[in-house]
Amino acid sequence: MSDYKIKSRIWIEEGDNVLVGEGRIKLLKAIDTEGSLSKAAKSIGMSYKKAWTLMDAVNKSAKEAVVTKKIGGQQGGGTIITPYGKKLITAFETINENCWTFLDEQLKTLDNI
Repeated sequence: MSDYKIKSRIWIEEGDNVLVGEGRIKLLKAIDTEGSLSKAAKSIGMSYKKAWTLMDAVNKSAKEAVVTKKIGGQQGGGTIITPYGKKLITAFETINENCWTFLDEQLKTLDNI
């Protein structure tokens, strides 16, 4: 095969607003792992303010809440991914994987040129 590479990024929009893309999915997965927006932001090298702004935009664009706050207590509060949010992550990752598979197949056609 040649040294050609194909590059692409996808995102899903709702109207004129970005619902999710690779960066937002990365943040959502970090929230799921860390159980906290602030810890998730820190783990991926993002400011809390940017993370909060992104998750607020996702929640406002989605049909249902994607993340919710968990009220504090002895263990403290946190942020959790809703069942809808988990489905959104899975759907995006499936679409993204299918897109890369398709693009890799298309790139193979350049070998015949």
